[in-house]
Amino acid sequence: MEIILGPWPWYVGGALVALIMIALVFLGKSFGFSSNFRNICSMMGAGKSCSFFDFNWKSQRWNLLFLVGAVIGGLLAANFLSTNQVPAISEETVAQLKSMGFESAGAAFAPTELFGKLSIKNVLILAVAGLLIGFGTRYAGGCTSGHAISGLSNLQWPSLVAVIGFFIGGLTMVHVLFPLIF
Repeated sequence: MEIILGPWPWYVGGALVALIMIALVFLGKSFGFSSNFRNICSMMGAGKSCSFFDFNWKSQRWNLLFLVGAVIGGLLAANFLSTNQVPAISEETVAQLKSMGFESAGAAFAPTELFGKLSIKNVLILAVAGLLIGFGTRYAGGCTSGHAISGLSNLQWPSLVAVIGFFIGGLTMVHVLFPLIF
């Protein structure tokens, strides 16, 4: 039981992702969570007013099931299998975060200063971040999982460009914008 309750090593997760990608390639499918937004909108009838959503969403049912399975799996893992372990981060990172006002750094899974209080500032930060992520996902033609895992596995040039953009955006956020906001 300890092997299930404890954190799994990176090479186990990586091997599982590789096996899933090999199976998807053989089945002629491509992986990506953000495409489920389009599927759900199409399923709800958005294709009547927007041609982008006018397609056969039933051909993507497997991806919707994958999304539901990921949500259920996350809930089960967080509520029944988790030992509430906090990810190990470097002492230097903890010190930098604490200097910005994140006293929960190194002691909580997510910063309680941002997710624990519903202040106007926190709600605005999370709402703007969500809008930017949604816009970026649509503009890039997929999310990080779709491009970095599926697109690169299929040797797609646009996915390589998107992944490079994700890294540049992440580095810019962490080293330029994050210190300005906090």
